[in-house]
Amino acid sequence: MKQLLNQLQNQRKYIKSLIIPLLAILLASGIIAAPANAINVYQMPNVSAGEPTWVIDKSEVLSRFTEGKLNQSLEDLAKATGNQVRLVTVHGLDYGETSATFAQGLFEKWYSNPEDQANQTLIVLNTVTNDSAIVTGNAVKEIMSDDIAESVASESLQVPLRDGNKYNQGFLDVSDRIVAVLSGEPDPGPPVVEEKINIAGNFKSAEETKNSNATVWVVVILIVATVVPMATYFFYQGFS
Repeated sequence: MKQLLNQLQNQRKYIKSLIIPLLAILLASGIIAAPANAINVYQMPNVSAGEPTWVIDKSEVLSRFTEGKLNQSLEDLAKATGNQVRLVTVHGLDYGETSATFAQGLFEKWYSNPEDQANQTLIVLNTVTNDSAIVTGNAVKEIMSDDIAESVASESLQVPLRDGNKYNQGFLDVSDRIVAVLSGEPDPGPPVVEEKINIAGNFKSAEETKNSNATVWVVVILIVATVVPMATYFFYQGFS
């Protein structure tokens, strides 16, 4: 019995010694993705109503030119109408968190009472998933309906993102549309989506095929490298 327990313990150590290098190889090859740097509401900087902070680009996807243009437009809007708009990007959220729940939590953190919330608009984009959300105060809802607000987040921002992750264009489109609506002008509407006909067909490119084949071979080699030594070990243990 003691000899059997020792064999089992040795087998567990042997398997563990194989699994750790295997996981390291998988991580290095990109087959298994490492967790993203998630963020939660409490890690965000504090912003209060009236504070001239309009863009918080945690994901660093906006150019300095775009950020400057957004800041100027939103600053002018706040001075002219009292309506304040803030744009936030984050690179990953805590497990179970969505852009909608994060945006609502951040909105309530920044503006803790109905008076502060009234003229506020907050748009959040998670650049890991490109999921976006918008929250507006009661006074804003009287000028910009929930349907328009939702369209801003799901169309004005998302259409450029679906066309090659054009973050700068997306946020500039958001700013132009929101500024127009909150200034009492007609809603310019979402961007027009042009249908593109794919004449190339559904065939994989040579590069895609090469990468796919390489991944398959890596997996096969790793499996063989793991199973064969284990089988050999157990075989000899059976005769020892």
